[in-house]
Amino acid sequence: MEELSIGQEAPDFTLPASDGSEATLSQYRGRKVLLYFYPKNMTPGCTQEACEFRDVNDRITAKGAVILGVSPDSLQSHAKFIAKNELPFLLLSDEDHKVSEQYGVWQLKKLYGKEFMGIVRSTFLIDEQGIVSDIWKKVRVKGHAEAVAATLDRE
Repeated sequence: MEELSIGQEAPDFTLPASDGSEATLSQYRGRKVLLYFYPKNMTPGCTQEACEFRDVNDRITAKGAVILGVSPDSLQSHAKFIAKNELPFLLLSDEDHKVSEQYGVWQLKKLYGKEFMGIVRSTFLIDEQGIVSDIWKKVRVKGHAEAVAATLDRE
């Protein structure tokens, strides 16, 4: 799929959630959704990003938004990641990476001379009507959650 852009309707999806439910994007209509895609639980960058989102969670929810994290990890892996880092938001399991593909974040990556498919760390802010209002691509972890929270503060 071609990459999403600001002003487009966010593709709807349903994924298994870390609380045992199924989360559907459209169930959050009427609220802003901060949808962040990350490569893998328990890795240094992903742990830092999740903890930074945890630390600004109250500011984000005070603005009427909800945080949803998405990775290809299993629900069991999500449960351990949440418990270890005391994460107050849902993590969604995209094991077949269909949603990551819909959002254009499942891409060819290179690491140490090897090529492989994986998630390119990205965040989408979706408004109350389901429209993409902000996109952060190829995110650098340090300070990212604060930048997202600051964007919500300005709205």
